[in-house]
Amino acid sequence: MKNSIFYTLLILFLIVGACNTSTDKIFIEETKRGFKLKVNNKDFFINGMNWDYFPIGTNYEYSLWNQSDETIKKALDSEMSLLKEMGVNAIRQYTGVPPKWIKYIYKNYGIYTMLNHSFGRYGLTIDGKLMENTQYGDSRVEKLLVSEVKELANNYKNTPGLLMYLLGNENNYGLFWEGAETKNIPSEDKTSEKLATALYKLFNKAAIEMKTIDKNHPVAMCNGDLMFIDIIAKECKDVDVFGTNVYRGISFRDAFEEVKKQLNKPILFTEFGADAFNALNKTEDEEDQAYYLKGNWKEIYENAAGLGNSENCIGGFTFQFSDGWWKYGQTKNLNVHDTNASWANKGYAKDFLPEVNNMNEEWFGICEKGQTNKEGLYSLKPRVAYYVLKEVHQFYPYADDANQTSINEYFKNINMAEAVNK
Repeated sequence: MKNSIFYTLLILFLIVGACNTSTDKIFIEETKRGFKLKVNNKDFFINGMNWDYFPIGTNYEYSLWNQSDETIKKALDSEMSLLKEMGVNAIRQYTGVPPKWIKYIYKNYGIYTMLNHSFGRYGLTIDGKLMENTQYGDSRVEKLLVSEVKELANNYKNTPGLLMYLLGNENNYGLFWEGAETKNIPSEDKTSEKLATALYKLFNKAAIEMKTIDKNHPVAMCNGDLMFIDIIAKECKDVDVFGTNVYRGISFRDAFEEVKKQLNKPILFTEFGADAFNALNKTEDEEDQAYYLKGNWKEIYENAAGLGNSENCIGGFTFQFSDGWWKYGQTKNLNVHDTNASWANKGYAKDFLPEVNNMNEEWFGICEKGQTNKEGLYSLKPRVAYYVLKEVHQFYPYADDANQTSINEYFKNINMAEAVNK
């Protein structure tokens, strides 16, 4: 009798343990009606947000994860409750977040994490020396990066709330730029093609190694727009998702169809958005920011699987949740909300003039950031875009009655004036 009770309790313990360590099965499904992301065999369309936590006065050297558990919980509870309220189901965040906080966000708010390894985007230290522009053809670089992503897969593969891995962040631009500050988008040339080939070969090798370790989570890459797409088609066959940061204004134009034609992979917009500052009249402009984001999300839904367009879009991550006061200058004026525009983009026609920068890196938040309190925390004030996106994310493109007509009607009825009043 005692043995029977013992073995019964042991079996129950093992079952509970297995449940606590189980992980979701997440994969890409391709059918005649397009690509879908599946979580435990259920359709999952990504209503995502680029998320970080940098109090005013700090920069990239700050880490929320180095603070006390009490502080971290307060920060997450404040921010994730706002994200959940607006219908966000996934955030993009960089490596450094411990698995327990990915699990905390998921268990308490139902929000998944796309975990981003920068993959040498901002330089690497090799043999004690800084390599500002990572040389992906260097065997030492390959050894270091492959080792890091394998360790990442081993450490996070059983983490509840992990959605997928993301490699890089516009690393193709990193072939031209030094550091993290955004500049005018470069152009392809013959000299850079050799460097790009080495980059994409290494992306593919990393994806293969990671999927050998973790078979339950897709591996995506993050490209700057569609640059080098012909090389990507040749070298990145084992990458599951083509992630791309696209800033073209209110429309992504041919991005969906080009990816379908040349890559035959799902497209995920890892960054897109608009700043909330008008470079012409030098004032905050919340409505124009909301205008661009509304247009972007309409196209994202229109190109979901089963809706008759390119049918290859699995979602997107709006850039970004709160303003980054450190983005212009990086290490100086960290307590100043700079209004200097650092690059030009004619796609944002409402404040564009030829040869004049109009993109304000410190103003991309859909929430304004408040001052830091004694605990090292801050509060957020949602902008118009927050309320517009809250309504946008109530639309489900995989619903039985979803079609191009219903999308048009839904977006036409989103009330901008009501969002302004809120």
